[in-house]
Formats: sequence, structure tokens, C-alpha cells
Amino acid sequence: MADVFELSIVLNLRDDLSDEEIAELRWHLGLGDRPETLHLVTSFPVVVEDDCGEPVLENRPVPLLGRHGEAWKVDGALISVLLRPEEARHGTWALTVRQEIHPDEFASTGELLRWLAAKADDRHRSSTGEVRLGWTRFYESDRYEPLVVRNDEVVWP
Repeated sequence: MADVFELSIVLNLRDDLSDEEIAELRWHLGLGDRPETLHLVTSFPVVVEDDCGEPVLENRPVPLLGRHGEAWKVDGALISVLLRPEEARHGTWALTVRQEIHPDEFASTGELLRWLAAKADDRHRSSTGEVRLGWTRFYESDRYEPLVVRNDEVVWP
């Protein structure tokens, strides 16, 4: 059995994003090169063995929402698309993501999702301040759960 979830994001981002933010977001989406300096998510801890066989913690940055192609467990395709404001109908950045995610990735992906929530167009924000990003689904389930950021925390399944 696998612990894999479908993560789907359908979001409009405000058009006031800096070139650096867009470059890093595009890298996380698998749409561009990695910037020299990361600001949105800075910590990617991985335990590896050193030359003596001892565990060592290293920082190994990886795109968090950048898988493209056939899905492993959730069927269908994995995608990440970001359209510029002039290509989008509402003058905002249009973001659509469908990825597979393991609970071990919730913390680092959650950092990126919190940043996305802070940059989300107001139409995604409820009267209580909760930001609706999309939905999640356990790969064996047919039931979708809302993907929201509430009080600057991602509500995971």
C-alpha cells in the first residue's frame, strides 16, 4: 500500500509578483531553471550517509510541484501550468497543478502552498480569511477534500 495523495490546485495569483518570485515558482513547477538563491522554500533536508557510513543531514533542493507526465498512483497526467497575466482572462497569473504527493512532502510543499495563499487573488479568500487553493484526494478514494490555508497553516488530510 502507498501513502500517495492527489494534489490539485486551481488558483489565480495577483499580478504583482516579482521576476525573482516568478522564476522560483516556475522552477518549483518544473517550468524553468533553478535560481541561484531560493527564497520561497529554503530548506530541503535529506538524510544521507557520509564516507564513514554515518547519517548526515544535507540540503538538497528539488522542485516541489514539478512532475510532468503519467501519474504513478492517481491515474491520468501530472501537470503544472502557469499563464502570464496577459494570457489569463482576469489579468492575474493563472496556476493549475495536478501532482502526486506523499505525506513526507507535506512540510516542504506546505511552505510553498502558504506562499501561494499569501499571493492568491482575493476571489480565493473567504470572509474568515481562509484561502481555498484546490483539493486533495487519497489515491484509493473517490472523495475529494478541500485544500485550504487557514491561519497561515495548510489543512492536510
